[in-house]
Amino acid sequence: MLRQEKQTAVADLRARFDRMVSAVFVDFQGLDVASVTDMRDRLRAAGVEYKVVKNTLARLAIKDHKWSNELDDVLTGMTAVAWSYEDPAAAAKVFKAFQKDHDKLKVKAGLVEGKVIDGNSVLTTLATMPGKDELRARLLATMQAPLQQFVQLLAAPAQNFAYLLKAKADSASAGEGAKGA
Repeated sequence: MLRQEKQTAVADLRARFDRMVSAVFVDFQGLDVASVTDMRDRLRAAGVEYKVVKNTLARLAIKDHKWSNELDDVLTGMTAVAWSYEDPAAAAKVFKAFQKDHDKLKVKAGLVEGKVIDGNSVLTTLATMPGKDELRARLLATMQAPLQQFVQLLAAPAQNFAYLLKAKADSASAGEGAKGA
């Protein structure tokens, strides 16, 4: 690579690390082209950017971050990075599902909110976190529950009055049936 190309590549990687909410570092050695293409398609569908990186360029891109020293051991061998910009668990979920069929994929580490986590934690903890949509649904349900209970409380007296009238009507009709016999 020419010096200008390296500077452009480092700037691109730095921009990705600056705007991400999470990143997952993987070793894809041993995967065939079809498998890597399938993995890229799954990541793209989940809204995750995936790129094979040169370790030295990645080190230059992250050198200004306080967590960069923790990734020295990770940035060896074949390395690819998957960046999530919205859902922190998106890449981890894709890799966990993909790894069930492709055991050669190795998750090296993850990066979430400036904290480095090991590959095992990426697959066990991060991948099992609820996604953004699920969290929104839970929040909405939590916000709606008190309103639903309030509406039920408001409707209860009218409903009880209706039950009282029905019971009165039933006892009146049962009383007339007993007089006629």
